Amino acid sequence: MIKTAKYIVTYFIFALILGIGTGALASFFLNALAWVTQTRIDHEWLIYFLPICGLLFVFLYKKFGGNSHKGNNLIIDSAAGGGEKIQLRLIPLTLFGTITAHLFGASVGREGTAFQMGGALADNLAKLTRGKFLDRDIVIISGIAAGFSAVFGTPIAGTIFALEILAFGYLRKDAIYPALLSAFFANQFGKLFGAVHMECPQIALPMDFTIWNLAQIALASIVFGVVALVFVKALKLLRLNYARFIKNPYLIMLAGAIIVIIFAVATNHKYEGLSLDLLQYSFTNPVHPLDFLGKLAMTVLSLGAGFQGGEVTPLFVIGATLGNSIAVAFGLNIAVFAACGFVGVFSGATKAPIACFIMGVELFGAQIALYLLVAAVVAYVASGREGIYASQR
Repeated sequence: MIKTAKYIVTYFIFALILGIGTGALASFFLNALAWVTQTRIDHEWLIYFLPICGLLFVFLYKKFGGNSHKGNNLIIDSAAGGGEKIQLRLIPLTLFGTITAHLFGASVGREGTAFQMGGALADNLAKLTRGKFLDRDIVIISGIAAGFSAVFGTPIAGTIFALEILAFGYLRKDAIYPALLSAFFANQFGKLFGAVHMECPQIALPMDFTIWNLAQIALASIVFGVVALVFVKALKLLRLNYARFIKNPYLIMLAGAIIVIIFAVATNHKYEGLSLDLLQYSFTNPVHPLDFLGKLAMTVLSLGAGFQGGEVTPLFVIGATLGNSIAVAFGLNIAVFAACGFVGVFSGATKAPIACFIMGVELFGAQIALYLLVAAVVAYVASGREGIYASQR
C-alpha cells in the first residue's frame, strides 16, 4: 500500500513539472510556427535562403549535437530500454531547426520536435532521482506523451501514441498512469501559456453505418495504406541514395535544398510548411486530385535532405487531400473521407492505429468513430511492416 501510494505521488509530481515545462515549450513552438508561416506566406522569396538554413543546422548538429542527429529514433530507442544519453541540447537544436525550416519553406511537420523536446526534457528532469524513484523508460514515454499532447491538443491520443509507438502491436501498459497525467498537464499548461491548436470540423453522421458504406471506407483505406507505404519507401530510398552518391552531409543538404526550391517554385509554393490551410479546405471543398501527391513529394524531398521537423502533419494533409479526391471522384461525402484519409495515412505510416483512431475521434467527434476505426485498422494492415520510425521494434 505504501509502495503504491509512493508511486502515485511521485509520478504525479513528476508529471506536473514535466507538463509545465513541455506546455511552455509547446506554446512557444506553436506561436513561433504561426509567426514564421505568415512571414513566409508574405515573403515567398524566403525560399531561396533555404540552403543557408540547412547548411547552418548541419554544422550545428555536427559541432554540438552529439547523438542528437538521431532525433525521433533516439527518443524511441531510449524509451524502449536503450542506454544512450539524451542531451538537453537536443531541445534547442530541434526547436529552432524546425522553426527556421518552416520559415524558409521546407515541408516538415511538428510531432518529431514535440516528442524530442518532451523526451529530452523528461529524461533530464528525472536524472536527480533516477534509480531511486523513477523508471527511465516510463519517464521518456511520459515525455513523448506530453510533447505530442501539447502540440496537437489531443491528450488521450498523445498518451496512446507514446505507449504504442515503441513496437508494432504492443502497448507499454505499465506507463499509462504517468503518461496520461503528463499528457493532460502538458495540454492544459500549453493552453494556459497561449498554445493554439489546429481547428478540425466536428463531423456529423451524414451516412448510415451500412455494410456498403463501411466497405467503401475499407476500400478507400487500402489506398490510404498503400500511399502511406509509398511515403515510407520513397523517404527511405531518397535518404539511401543521397548517402550512397553524395558522401558529404553538407553537399547532401545543399543538393536537397536546391531540389526543394525548384519543386516549390514549380508548384507555386503550394506545399511549403505545414499546409494547414489546404488541410482545412479539404474537409469542405474539392481539392486538386494530385494535391496529395504534391504534398507527399515536397515532404519527402524536405525530410530526405535532412531538414528538422517531423512527418505527421504532412501525413495529415496527404491523407485528407487523398480522401477528398476519392470522395469527389465517386460522389461520396467529402468530410468523412477526408477525415478517414487523415487517420488512415497517419496510421499506415506510424504503425500506431489505436492512437490514430483516438486522435481522429478527439479531432472530428465520435459520430464517425466506426468509420475512423475501419480506416485506421485497414490502412495499418495494407501498409505492410515498415513505418517512418526505424527504431520501432
